[in-house]
Amino acid sequence: MFNRFAVFTTILCAAVLSSTPNLHAQKSEVKNIVLVHGAWADGSGWRGVYFNLVKDGFNVTIVQEPETSFQDDVTTVKRILALQDGPSILVAHSYGGAVITEAGTDPSVAGLVYIAAHMPDGGENEADDGKRFPSDLSKSSAIKKTADGFTYLDPAQFHEYFAADLPFELSTFMARSQVFNAAVNFKGVITTPAWREKPSWTVVAGEDRTINPDLERFYAARANSHTIEVAGASHCVYVSHPKEVAEVIESAARGARIPQGIPTPGGTK
Repeated sequence: MFNRFAVFTTILCAAVLSSTPNLHAQKSEVKNIVLVHGAWADGSGWRGVYFNLVKDGFNVTIVQEPETSFQDDVTTVKRILALQDGPSILVAHSYGGAVITEAGTDPSVAGLVYIAAHMPDGGENEADDGKRFPSDLSKSSAIKKTADGFTYLDPAQFHEYFAADLPFELSTFMARSQVFNAAVNFKGVITTPAWREKPSWTVVAGEDRTINPDLERFYAARANSHTIEVAGASHCVYVSHPKEVAEVIESAARGARIPQGIPTPGGTK
């Protein structure tokens, strides 16, 4: 017997599906990843993470901050965000976490990922936040300052406090290629913290001596971040564990909500 009800149901289901063109867009992963380095490092440290992400089909851009002022670094990140085709996941290490907390309010940012990074709240700065849970580095003599007010890590102590789980040869190269950071940058005050508006993911480095892991845990709990901890990892967890870090970033790309009104590649909104 001809089943008119079954035919009607089929047509109705097809109509409902065809009337929800945004369903796929809402579930699409964000394809643009913007990586931001921290103090006393540069963008080359993201090499392993970069290749893992690119292999999985992501469009990855690495920001090279001048570190001449906090605002210069925020502006540099926003400049790179403006060049992306569609929404982005903004990722940062260390001092870069403060930078993306300020820059991440940009409407194109769908989510934030903090890798052993600072996450100050509004009115806070990372220097004062660090006093909540002092790090081994802050108690050491490893932080040096130039005559014109830029900080750097003593190359002889770089491996011990910054990159203990990296081969000594690599940490020595990083020590000799580090970007000096203006001392006043650590006092950069956050106006509107992006993590209060947008979802965040955090990687805690279990043996971090540059930022106390307890501070990283505090930040993550306060922001209600999706959090993983890499046991035994130094502050350079993004260099020593690129696959694990890339996996967290990809989770963010899948889990973030695409900002309303931001076109995705191909024109979908």
